[in-house]
Amino acid sequence: MQIHVIGAGLAGCEAAWQAAQHGAQVTLYEMKPDRFSPAHHSENFAELVCSNSLRAEGLANAVGLLKEEMRRLNSLIMRAADATRVPAGGALAVDRAAFSQYITDQICSRENITVVRGEVKTLPADGIVIVASGPLTDGALGEQILSLCGGEALHFFDAAAPIVTAESVNLERAYFASRYGKGGDDYLNCPMDKQEYEAFCAALIAAETAPLKEWDAGEQKVFEGCMPVEVMAARGPDTLRFGPLKPVGLPDPHRDGKLPYAVVQLRRDNAAGTLFNLVGFQTHLKFGEQKRVFSMIPGLEQAEFVRYGVMHRNTFLNSPRLLDCFYRLRQEPRIYFAGQITGVEGYVESTASGLVCGLCAARQAAGEPPVDFTARTAIGALQHYVSNPAVTDFQPMNVNFGIIDSLEERVRGKRERYMRISQRALAVLAEKS
Repeated sequence: MQIHVIGAGLAGCEAAWQAAQHGAQVTLYEMKPDRFSPAHHSENFAELVCSNSLRAEGLANAVGLLKEEMRRLNSLIMRAADATRVPAGGALAVDRAAFSQYITDQICSRENITVVRGEVKTLPADGIVIVASGPLTDGALGEQILSLCGGEALHFFDAAAPIVTAESVNLERAYFASRYGKGGDDYLNCPMDKQEYEAFCAALIAAETAPLKEWDAGEQKVFEGCMPVEVMAARGPDTLRFGPLKPVGLPDPHRDGKLPYAVVQLRRDNAAGTLFNLVGFQTHLKFGEQKRVFSMIPGLEQAEFVRYGVMHRNTFLNSPRLLDCFYRLRQEPRIYFAGQITGVEGYVESTASGLVCGLCAARQAAGEPPVDFTARTAIGALQHYVSNPAVTDFQPMNVNFGIIDSLEERVRGKRERYMRISQRALAVLAEKS
């Protein structure tokens, strides 16, 4: 039975790869370069939009556990990330162009994956379908999905951070370091004293935002994990200083190792280290306002912005009412949904949903039962979160230890408890795979 995957983003590429790895014949549809969404620019697959970071490493962190689970399940996206990583302290960040090219090459070289370029306007009538068209799905396909789901769709607003050239950063003010020295001097840090911080926050709050165009500003919802920096600043004078601008673990070598009042961090965006993105600076400010306000940051007075921050609407389904724990439409189980459209939030989580869809679709095509990784694993916890009908106020969710089943025994100390949960998860995964 043919498997159709619509969309060659992270989730779609992982789904196609997993299905092909398990012997299925796959057709992968991608509308680029015929048509681009408002957030995409490259013709390659798996284009990273908001950030180049896949977040924290290590088994004491839920997203670190999720990445390790996917590595053990032969994830294409994790293979690409490990092959194209750039220094980022305790996080896994990638050269976004090399990352996308790696995935495109791997997908296009698979004999049992056929790539079809062009916009899909209707779902295939036969075979198994994995809808991974992304949270910006619109047009005829969006209308069909909405109709198929009985109008059960929601949305929130997402934002991406600006990128500057490394050579334009003033190193007489900025300095290289990672928080607490983890991973080497991987970040560019722009320190602020109290007066500079307060002036910056005031300008940020007063700056003019871009119009929402066709979107209804009255319905605007912002996902907490991708909050625009101006929205955070408006929440209180210390919100940024205790959030993305926290100075702890970053002594300023220009001031005899004294801790700054606040610090703006820039993370390497490519392997060559010529581009850096402003960590936590997703924004909806007008481009001119971004240049004016962000140039107030010490070290960025003459910064060259190669990309300004943008904001776009992300649509997600009311998945607890519509999907089972295999990401299948309950009323029509030949149709799967993968990626942010299901309500999982983040690159890694989107990839994990695609992995489950591809694996289960291949098993369905072969007449075999799907795989439930259970909520004792990070992958399975996401499966069960998006399909839990008891969830009434459904919102996008990053993976976290709160949605993974607790340990049967009591363990003192958060780090030790998380490590035990991760060790159990990997043991469960070994039994299931």
